[in-house]
Amino acid sequence: MEYRARRGEIILLYEDETILWRFALPRAGWWRKTPRVRLPTRPLSQSHIKREESLKRQAWVQYRSWSRITSGVLLSVIGAVQYGTSKVFYKIVPHFDAQELRQYIHQVMAAFSKTGKDVVMVIDRSGIHRAHKLDATLAHYQGKLRFHFLPAHCGHHLNPIEGFWRVMKDTIGAGRCFGALQELYQRTRRVLMAHQERPIYAFHWEWIPPQTSRVLLIACADVMFLCQKVSAGVTHGSNYYKAHSGKR
Repeated sequence: MEYRARRGEIILLYEDETILWRFALPRAGWWRKTPRVRLPTRPLSQSHIKREESLKRQAWVQYRSWSRITSGVLLSVIGAVQYGTSKVFYKIVPHFDAQELRQYIHQVMAAFSKTGKDVVMVIDRSGIHRAHKLDATLAHYQGKLRFHFLPAHCGHHLNPIEGFWRVMKDTIGAGRCFGALQELYQRTRRVLMAHQERPIYAFHWEWIPPQTSRVLLIACADVMFLCQKVSAGVTHGSNYYKAHSGKR
């Protein structure tokens, strides 16, 4: 896909979401060391599992009310960086859900409607990205937009926009608190708009020539073939040893 995007055949976007807190978050701290928890060596019974789950729920009751107080505390930012550039298409929302993602998709497609090129959006495998509420939107842009899912549990390492989020948060409010959510919104909007003219983060787009990629793929195929041959030989040798060991 990166090769096709470099040739100008498609528009490749790396999309992700992040949250911004109105309060300054601690950058470093210390925790008291606790005794190691001994894991049971035998399988837990169903009654033991229910008892453990009940104790966990009771322990989190005092924090449950705080976890639901999100209004006026945080903002969500949906963004996607175009491959080969530093341009970030963003949308600041009070809460991230499937409806906000649908509106963001319409915003992105409106920006690239005049190019006549297909848009490929690289995303992780979160539940919102796979929600059924997006089916109507994806059907509306069928043939013009498609999702490319990153591998599970390692998508954040393969998404270039993750580094941008880290620098953006430091620029917006490293070690500072905002008196109101509107101040955080205005500060976030100014930083994102300024990034379009003077980037605050340098994206590193590595490009492998097609011939080199082809050679690497052939080499990987040869290595896999040799590994299969070796494993087959080891299996055959072990079977031969088992068959003839009883005859001695």
